[in-house]
Amino acid sequence: MRDVTGRLMLLDTASLYFRAFFGVPESVRAPDGSPVNAVRGLLDFIDRLVKDHRPDHLVACMDADWRPQWRVELIPSYKAHRVAEERAQGPDEEEVPDTLSPQVPVIEAVLDAVGIARVGAAGYEADDVIGTFAARAGGPVDIVTGDRDLYQLVDDARGVRVLYPLKGVGTLQITDEATLREKYGVDGKGYADLALLRGDPSDGLPGVPGVGEKTAAKLLAQFGDLSGILAAVDDPRARLTPTQRGRLDAARPYLAVAPKVVRVADDVPLPDVDTALPRAPRDPAAVESLAARWGLGGSLQRLLTTLSS
Repeated sequence: MRDVTGRLMLLDTASLYFRAFFGVPESVRAPDGSPVNAVRGLLDFIDRLVKDHRPDHLVACMDADWRPQWRVELIPSYKAHRVAEERAQGPDEEEVPDTLSPQVPVIEAVLDAVGIARVGAAGYEADDVIGTFAARAGGPVDIVTGDRDLYQLVDDARGVRVLYPLKGVGTLQITDEATLREKYGVDGKGYADLALLRGDPSDGLPGVPGVGEKTAAKLLAQFGDLSGILAAVDDPRARLTPTQRGRLDAARPYLAVAPKVVRVADDVPLPDVDTALPRAPRDPAAVESLAARWGLGGSLQRLLTTLSS
C-alpha cells in the first residue's frame, strides 16, 4: 500500500450495504424493475460520510473471503449458521437476501468507476483488510462499521476510532477509548479478549459458558488480559470463585485458539492502490452508463458533487 498520512476513512463495505438494503425500501428500483436500494443507500451513506467527516483518503474494504478456512479450522462453528452453500474450492457461499446479491456487482462497478479504492485480500475478511490499513496508517483513522468486533482497533494514541451507525450514517456513535471504558470497562486492546470470553452467537463463537459480558469485564479489570486470567486459574491464591475457575479451566481448548480467530489480522498483503479521495470520476463514461442503466440518479450525482467540492 502507498503511504497514507492524512485522515483515512475505512468502510466495512458489506456491513454498510446490508444496512442500506434493510434501511432503504425495496421499491427503489432501476428502470428495468431491478431493486437498487442497497446501491443507492450505500452511495447516500458515502456521500454523508464524506460531507460530515472530510477524509483525505477513502477505502471500501471488501470480504474476499467472509469465512476464512484458517479461522474455521480453529473454531468449526465460526459463522457456520450463515453458510448457504459449501464449496469444495474457494469460499463458501454466504446466506444473503435474494434481492441483495445481484446488487453487489453493481456496487463494485460504481465504486470502481467513481474511483473509490476497493480492496479485498484472498483468504481474509474485510475486518482484516481494515486492521492492516489501520496498523500502517500514518495519520488518524476513521473506521465505519456496524460490527462491534472492530472496536478492538480503537487506539486514542494513534487516532484510530470507530464510527458506529446508530441510525443510517446520519447518527454515528464516535467510539474512542473513553466510550469503550464507559460501555464495556475495557480499552481497544481489551475488547478482543472481552469478545472471545463472552462469545458471539452472530459469529458462531461459543465463548466461555457462564461468562457473560459483565463477568468478562470484571475478570479483565482484575487480571489485566486473557493471559492474566489463565494464570489466575493456575494460582490457588487468585480471587476466583470455584465456579469461575472450573469454567475457565474447562474452556482452555477454546481459549487456546479463540484469540487468533477473534483478533483482526494486521499483516494482510495489500495491493498498491491509490487511496486518495477522488475529486473527479476515474471513468466518466462508465459512471454515465451505470447511472442510466441502474437509475442511480440523485444518489450518484450528490456523491460526485460532494467529492468535487
